[in-house]
Amino acid sequence: MSSFATLQNIIIRADAAVHIGSGHVMRCLTLADELRKQGGKVTFICREWEGNLQNHIENKGYKCILLKRPSEAYSEPNNEYAAWLGVCKEQDAVETLAAISEEAVDWCIADHYGIDAEWHSIIRRKACQIMVIDDIASRMYDCDVLLDQNLYDNPEERYKSRVPAQCRLLLGSEYALLRPEFREARERLGSRLIRNGEVKRILVFFGGSDPTNETAKAVKALHILGCEDRYAEIQADVIVGIANPHRAEIEHLCALSPNTHFHCQVPNMADFMMKADLALGAGGSTTWERCCLGLPTLAVIIAENQAGMTETAARHGLQLNLGWYFRLSETDIVAALRRILHLPHSIKAHSSKASALVSCNGVERVREIIMLSKTT
Repeated sequence: MSSFATLQNIIIRADAAVHIGSGHVMRCLTLADELRKQGGKVTFICREWEGNLQNHIENKGYKCILLKRPSEAYSEPNNEYAAWLGVCKEQDAVETLAAISEEAVDWCIADHYGIDAEWHSIIRRKACQIMVIDDIASRMYDCDVLLDQNLYDNPEERYKSRVPAQCRLLLGSEYALLRPEFREARERLGSRLIRNGEVKRILVFFGGSDPTNETAKAVKALHILGCEDRYAEIQADVIVGIANPHRAEIEHLCALSPNTHFHCQVPNMADFMMKADLALGAGGSTTWERCCLGLPTLAVIIAENQAGMTETAARHGLQLNLGWYFRLSETDIVAALRRILHLPHSIKAHSSKASALVSCNGVERVREIIMLSKTT
């Protein structure tokens, strides 16, 4: 088995916040767990935003260094993600370097839309190699490995001329950073991996923060649907993250119906996906968790970085795309649910295509590439 005998120090620069969401940090935690199994020492460096996941990261046994929260809003011309970083790229890079206690680290892993080649070049003062996790292909990158786990048509073209010639590209769902629980759940599902089209239980999850409160909209839609006799027995699990600013409201809404069950920051998402016959959720990184477990989904675009991938996944028959959240009302969701509930063959087809596309060992593939890149 491969060893981290010469690979000890790994820095991960990623942020979670109400305005950013939790997906970047959560997928980095999945990779961190895999690296730690092989002896890697992983430290997280995050900005002190509202909704940061420092406690969650530290509860998982990692050191998490917080960079000071900016005192005022920050913006740059032609950079919509500058506000996500909160300061200029040079300042963030310098602060990150100051937070690294070692003279050198083996890898810096950056998962942040506000970071680009300028930041990478500064970090190289201490980082032997740099890995970027990205999915929007919007800027220049100075990295040794770039991972984009999402599904796009002609993915190589998206990063052409954006990365150094020697950069290794890891593109597509075969590199999806899924936790081991999803592989185990897939095995446990057995013949139930491909759903039979009958819907008895629906999973609602719109990410860790859900700033536009799509969860409440979905719960209200389920209440409307549940008033119809033919759908009255459908159960729903409604999951929110600890960074969700609307969780008290959502918990209250769920309490209005005995069929809607509220859950906050669950440690066993795969179990909920196993039990579900259909999902309502955001078109973000959770897409690949749902696909891995063959869970048909009505997906909603809640951020620009989700649009292309959500549309492509729908074209490939992996899910249904309900479009942008701001164009979607509760009655639209009810209508979409009624349509899909009348099409069990469509539910089965989505389940079959999704489960065939995504395997559950992407994180192991990425780990091995990181390790081999150290020695070659």
